[in-house]
Amino acid sequence: MECEWKPDEQGLQQILQLLKESQSPDTSTQRSVQQRLEQLNQYPDFNNYLIFVLTKLKSEDEPTRSLSGLILKNNVKAHYQNFPNGVSDFIKSECLQNIGDSSPLIRATVGILITTIASKGELQNWPELLPKLCLLLDSEDYNTCEGAFGALQKICEDSAEILDSDMLDRPLNIMIPKFLQFFKHSSPKIRSHAIACVNQFIISRTQALMLHIDPFIENLFALATDEEPEVRKNVCRALVMLLEVRLDRLLPHMHNIIEYMLQRTQDQDENVALEACEFWLTLAEQPVCKEVLLATYISFLLYIRHQGDIEEDEAIPDNEQDIRPRFHRSRTVAQQHEGDGIEEEEDEDDELDDDDTISDWNLRKCSAAALDVLANVFRDDLLLHILPLLKELLFHPEWVVKESGILVLGAIAEGCMQGMIPYLPELIPHLIQCLSDKKALVRSITCWTLSRYAHWVVSQPPDIYLKPLMTELLKRILDSNKRVQEAACSAFATLEEEACTELVPYLAFILDTLVFAFSKYQHKNLLILYDAIGTLADSVGHHLNKPEYIQMLMPPLIQKWNQLKDEDKDLFPLLECLSSVATPVYQRCVNLVQKTLAQAMLHQSQPDQYEAPDKDFMIVALDLLSGLAEGLGGTIEQLVARSNILTLMYQCMQDKMPEVRQSSFALLGDLTKACFQHVKPCIADFMPILGTNLNPELISVCNNATWAIGEISIQMGPEMQPYIAMVLHQLVEIINRPNTPKTLLENTAITIGRLGYVCPQEVAPMLQQFIRPWCTSLRNIRDNEEKDSAFRGICTMISVNPGGVVQDFIFFCDAVASWVNPKDDLRDMFYKILHGFKNQVGEENWRRFADQFPMPLKERLATFYGV
Repeated sequence: MECEWKPDEQGLQQILQLLKESQSPDTSTQRSVQQRLEQLNQYPDFNNYLIFVLTKLKSEDEPTRSLSGLILKNNVKAHYQNFPNGVSDFIKSECLQNIGDSSPLIRATVGILITTIASKGELQNWPELLPKLCLLLDSEDYNTCEGAFGALQKICEDSAEILDSDMLDRPLNIMIPKFLQFFKHSSPKIRSHAIACVNQFIISRTQALMLHIDPFIENLFALATDEEPEVRKNVCRALVMLLEVRLDRLLPHMHNIIEYMLQRTQDQDENVALEACEFWLTLAEQPVCKEVLLATYISFLLYIRHQGDIEEDEAIPDNEQDIRPRFHRSRTVAQQHEGDGIEEEEDEDDELDDDDTISDWNLRKCSAAALDVLANVFRDDLLLHILPLLKELLFHPEWVVKESGILVLGAIAEGCMQGMIPYLPELIPHLIQCLSDKKALVRSITCWTLSRYAHWVVSQPPDIYLKPLMTELLKRILDSNKRVQEAACSAFATLEEEACTELVPYLAFILDTLVFAFSKYQHKNLLILYDAIGTLADSVGHHLNKPEYIQMLMPPLIQKWNQLKDEDKDLFPLLECLSSVATPVYQRCVNLVQKTLAQAMLHQSQPDQYEAPDKDFMIVALDLLSGLAEGLGGTIEQLVARSNILTLMYQCMQDKMPEVRQSSFALLGDLTKACFQHVKPCIADFMPILGTNLNPELISVCNNATWAIGEISIQMGPEMQPYIAMVLHQLVEIINRPNTPKTLLENTAITIGRLGYVCPQEVAPMLQQFIRPWCTSLRNIRDNEEKDSAFRGICTMISVNPGGVVQDFIFFCDAVASWVNPKDDLRDMFYKILHGFKNQVGEENWRRFADQFPMPLKERLATFYGV
């Protein structure tokens, strides 16, 4: 029956066209492809076409054929239970016939398809699958054998439990001995598949494997030095799991296994080495012969070496860093635009590090972690073996040797602390000296090791160790090497946690350094610096609340905050830092505003006796409060409740100086979003002031006032009604003005939309006066919450006053088409309005109307809204 199905040539071409289009980078193309695929799923034999392209259409390029298979796989995942029998049988037989395709990509795709079907039908509904795949393993043809093994490996990974159940008549009794035969196969790829298949059954102690455990272990040993890294990695992985499950079987060979793992831990293939490091971590948890292990392991650890090093790199920029000029800018609320490139920056933490390749670093880290675990298991017993060696290393003339000694000393700190105490009075001063070693790698590892002994340092009289340690660590925070800066900052944060108020006498000195680091650090280390500052604030508490400290600390934090408005991925670390500093900062800002206002009053009443205050401080304070409100969100509520900030804002909003008003309106918007319950009682006083500030001559003032009105309306809902008249006419006038800056137009449109959303009866009558500029100013901004609420408003107003949009309906259509993915209920609103209009004017008129549309607009509306 399967042989009878033949594709229809036209249908086939259509599907190939789709597959080609779906490889296009353009998102709108991608979306229309998605929709057409969904439609095609209505046809029962669509899936026949997909398997046909994958297995039969050799004339097509491989990526297209593979893609066809992957789309089929997704359909299997989503709709397999609805496939007609004929279709699923056709797919199954095609898969089994083509598992040996000559292309690795096609074989892998068929394998994925097979395991997806198997996991859907739980293997019971495809009884011939496993016997057939096992049979194909014996094929003379390499591709067939490799393809069948690839599929079996995926099935073992996805369905291990079912394979070992009575449901299937225990196929593993046949499969596992079969896999073991292939450990000696001539192809490394197949050897690797064979081990990977068996490895799936170790942890669950599968009976079929336990019966063959000795031949399995012998075969592993035979492959121990295989030339293929993937095979060595799977051997290591197997031994690590066996250690947990069948230690009894490994014990007779333990000495050889430890020797072997030492070699593998230094394997030139990083994945093998990391897998081998897992062995030590697992072994340390087993109550095995300590002596064997310790002697071998330690001698190995100490000789992991560094490759090369860079001394001064602070001037080499971090990849994506461009340090911005230093200035304070008052907050202006702006929209993000399509193509701002805001999300596109990827994080540069995955670059290779400055002074040694990542693999070298990971290995050392993993080895240090293993030693840390061992120290925690063996405690001071470990010291008997390590101490003589350690002494020699720590005072070695060669820096490379000394550096590995310092690493070991840090790694054992937690487990061997008690035993180390007698040696610390000699070692700590030596380490503090090493902080100024001429080699950057020695300086950075010393920072880490000292932080591991911070608890002891703090327990001693401060002048002996704490003070010299702190002084040297602060110098390292300003080191010329980035890795050292990072290590010193992290170490300092640990020291702060241990020392707490012991640091108070040195606060000015500490803040000096941390603030200077702001100007010096590049992106990656700034994140650690924020942590150090936040930890400092948590550790010394109210001692930080002195005007001179706050004045040192706040300007650089604000400056970073203002730079961060644009690329937000660092916001969280900065916020955590700010919220630690928040309470003292919040109080300090409120006091600054209050003092400035008081002095302005005095100056007004007695100008000859009192000079005018510098209002810049007040503007910075208002902006910082905005930053806190935005950053802390609802948690700022308690701070607002305990202060008179709203009374102060009422005065600032009426200040003669435009910048003061501008910043106070931004703060009003941010507090409205963060804790409206405190703002609401003042709305009747604030709204008339906002209305009088809708003067487009002062762009930023007008912009922030407009934005605040929009935020207030969302919170007020229908209760906004009495205030509409105070602001609506000015807003409509601004949106119609020629040459109004883009940001102001966008915010005005959003606010008009929001007012219409909460009070449609009041705003809709004016629709005709603003709909055209409203649509053109919002078509270019990205989908976001503000755009969402504005468009809901416009739709609500159109339903109240449909006549108001008739003349400019093409602009509305264009604005609707600017949405990438509106929420479902908003999409429905658009749909209803578009179809309502079309039905109103009739088919003929609509066609004439739609002919004026540019092609892309026509296509988008047809695709998304079917008009």
